[in-house]
Amino acid sequence: MQFITSREELRSVYKPASEGSLRKELKALDSHAASFIGRSPFVLIGTTDGKGHADVTPKGDRPGFVAVLDNRTIAIPDRPGNNRLDTLENLLEEPAIGLLFLIPGMDETLRINGKAKITADDALRARFEVDGKLPQAVIVVTVEATYMHCAKAFMRSQLWHPESWPDRKSLPTLGQILKDQLALDQSAEAMDLWLDDAYAKSMW
Repeated sequence: MQFITSREELRSVYKPASEGSLRKELKALDSHAASFIGRSPFVLIGTTDGKGHADVTPKGDRPGFVAVLDNRTIAIPDRPGNNRLDTLENLLEEPAIGLLFLIPGMDETLRINGKAKITADDALRARFEVDGKLPQAVIVVTVEATYMHCAKAFMRSQLWHPESWPDRKSLPTLGQILKDQLALDQSAEAMDLWLDDAYAKSMW
């Protein structure tokens, strides 16, 4: 198997990008981008440690949980998780960040690239209070590029079409997966009950 190793070789495999696909990239948020963020309950965050190790993590919350501070700045609350801190530690090493915002049922997505910093500023954290609880930290992103991404990936995958979804009962539960991967003595059922309890107590 031969691999592509240069930009010239890569470009020879593909047609040139259309003028529209190049022009659609904006350097700041417009009203459409801000509205999309305000309606999105889910974002995928891509980071790297600067040493060749990449990571993508999901963040989800109530629609509009990411705040638009101005047309060049957004803020993402960091809710309780597993405390691995892969994203946050990566950003300390390399501030480059890539974001993909989704709205359920909508095939188009919003992409944002920029630079990020982490803050535990009390006033900003207070802006994201839910049920009396504050995020532990907030990721503040300076927008460098943003554009709408076309629907082809979602149309091909039929992601929002329930008739295309597998029967959930045909898939293992997370408890079963963890039991197998970690060689745990607990039963899969016990792990699932533990997870349900943990979710109930630490969602916010």
